[in-house]
Amino acid sequence: MPPFLKIRQVGDPVLRQRARPLGLDELASPRIQDLIEHMRDTMRDAPGVGLAAPQIGESLQLVVVEDPPQLQAGLTPEQLAERERGAVPFHVLVNPQLTVVGEDTVDAFEGCLSLSSFVMAVKRARRVRVEALDQHGRGIRIEASGWYARILQHECDHLRGVVCIDRADTRTLATSDNHGRSWRGFTPDSLREAQPPGELVWPSVPEPVDDDGG
Repeated sequence: MPPFLKIRQVGDPVLRQRARPLGLDELASPRIQDLIEHMRDTMRDAPGVGLAAPQIGESLQLVVVEDPPQLQAGLTPEQLAERERGAVPFHVLVNPQLTVVGEDTVDAFEGCLSLSSFVMAVKRARRVRVEALDQHGRGIRIEASGWYARILQHECDHLRGVVCIDRADTRTLATSDNHGRSWRGFTPDSLREAQPPGELVWPSVPEPVDDDGG
């Protein structure tokens, strides 16, 4: 198995499958423990803040997460506070069960390693709880809010065959380059105001011709 795994892109059927859970014996196997290490290295190389096993072609309920300080270096303290984003150490989630806590939602731009070079506005719950197994099969419980909660929702979605474009406002879809060039500093709402929807004009349909030529 190569150290950096191929990240599957949207349209690959594995991204639309419901992943199967891992048993404790399988989790402890050298194959899965090696897979976890390669997923970690692939995520860091990408770089990304999370990677789910379906994204590298394995339909398993397995996720790696890490949001290190170096990935936040380009954000101001104000932007970090607005996103409720802080450093998250590397960890593994196996067979995660995610529960939304409260009714608060946050609309923010996010990307996906399986939608390479695109960003879009996605509304997600502000707070979640996740119960899972760790890399060694021990039970863990996570209470998360803000950006960390967004990461957990994004990665757990992958285990259900859901990709972020399914939850996005597609009018906000942009390449990362275009977003950085034209829309950096815009909130999803201010972006919508700056580019209101145009009128859809459908081509006219010709009238049917009578059989007698009339």
